[in-house]
Amino acid sequence: MIKTPLCDLLNIEFPILQGGMAWVSDAQLAAAVSNAGGLGIISSMNADENWLRQEIHKVKSLTDKPFGINVMLMNPHVDKIAQVLIEEKVPVITTGAGNPGKFMKLWIAAGIKVIPVVPSTGLARFAERAGATAVIAEGGESGGHVGDMATLPLVPQVCDAVSIPVIAAGGIGDGRGIAAALMLGAVGVQLGTRFLVADETNIHENYKDKIIKAKDIDTVLTGKSLGHPVRALKTSFTRSFLKAENDPSTSKETLEEYGRGALRIAAQEGDSQKGCFMAGQIAGLIKAKQSAKDIILTLVKETETALKGGLQWVK
Repeated sequence: MIKTPLCDLLNIEFPILQGGMAWVSDAQLAAAVSNAGGLGIISSMNADENWLRQEIHKVKSLTDKPFGINVMLMNPHVDKIAQVLIEEKVPVITTGAGNPGKFMKLWIAAGIKVIPVVPSTGLARFAERAGATAVIAEGGESGGHVGDMATLPLVPQVCDAVSIPVIAAGGIGDGRGIAAALMLGAVGVQLGTRFLVADETNIHENYKDKIIKAKDIDTVLTGKSLGHPVRALKTSFTRSFLKAENDPSTSKETLEEYGRGALRIAAQEGDSQKGCFMAGQIAGLIKAKQSAKDIILTLVKETETALKGGLQWVK
């Protein structure tokens, strides 16, 4: 049994969080992960407060376990969403794509545990000063919008920089990765790409198949010139995007428009010509579709094996 302080902090069985992935992390997946002993998370993405309230009601009907909501702070509806989370007594909030400082006091006063995703020690310190329960230190190996630092150097530096618990994310896809994160000082992990192939994940089968067929070098970064790089699988879409991005005559406005809605198209339509199949560098580790429960139990068993096996090098 793997038990860390994060388990008691969030009232979960295993120190595993499922990442809040736009157009992927809905109530069905979150409930399945929470029922399996992890912390399932719903992505609020760019949705409005009414959609999110419905998803919260749905997850509550599917599980009596703790769950979380990921708030994308650039969402134009974020002010109303922030209030819905208080009204619905959401147990845990994770945040990304912005500064959560504006809402921290309100959420904390409502008894909500707030766990920002941070790409640097500076933002980790800020989150701690603002009252965060913990932080998620996410490296650039992850899928979707990424920072510059890799997970291996980021996590221990964040652990040294703050006194609150640190959760590792980015480039973690099996028990060996979880064991490594724990050795770096993290008290838990957040995984996104691994849950893309869960039976309960409501995305197009083409998306799941592409993850399973992916090799170690099959992801690429696009959008660097726009200031918000995105990691995704290499497809016709990403090749076309990179070609346009490397063309000096292509304006930033044209690039932004070209990528608009591409994740939704991948998730809902499975179209590799127009869709952006966001995924982390660990996609090459994933070989089969499983239920969320089987994914978590497999991860736990692999972690136990890795931690026990590591003792062979200690004399």
